[in-house]
Amino acid sequence: MSLHVALAMTGASGAQYGLRLLECLLAGGCRVSLMISKPAQVVIGMETDLALPARSADIRRFFCARHGVDEAQLQVYGREEWTAPVASGSAAPDAMVVCPCTTATVSALATGASRSLIERAGDVVLKERRTLVLVVRETPFSAIHLENMLTLARAGAVIMPANPGYYHRPRTVDALVDFVVARVLDHLGLPQHLVTPWGMDGAS
Repeated sequence: MSLHVALAMTGASGAQYGLRLLECLLAGGCRVSLMISKPAQVVIGMETDLALPARSADIRRFFCARHGVDEAQLQVYGREEWTAPVASGSAAPDAMVVCPCTTATVSALATGASRSLIERAGDVVLKERRTLVLVVRETPFSAIHLENMLTLARAGAVIMPANPGYYHRPRTVDALVDFVVARVLDHLGLPQHLVTPWGMDGAS
């Protein structure tokens, strides 16, 4: 059975990370439940050449056509679509990634606010003891940010700031994006060929 991954994109800078991760998850045969906040849609428009449709159904068709996958592989849910399976522990995904993740989302998850579907889905993943990866994109961190991330780390979340490495000698922005996406895929237990692991093929 294919891995079911919930992917949430929030309004932090770094839309390229989430879009590349979506591409890799679909290419890897995962079932994806995608949630894109309204601020994330604004950022995607600012940072990329994509013009996403407004409606969830149209976004689904857009990405399925873009990546050449069947619509059964991708579901797209709105901010307040409380009937979505990811809102319930009885249908929790195998894992969830928030990429990019705002510090506001970190705060909401740390306090169990669940004011939107993204926040509720993250809460469900935590309480069901599934994998939750937060690709936080902010700098510098305040003491409040750090306390919230510590709370979530203690609850079992993986805090993975979007900090690309350089030992693979990246020559493009895409290579920097791939480094972070590769680390996410590693933590999901999925094979990846984006970045050679440390110490192999001459990496040092």
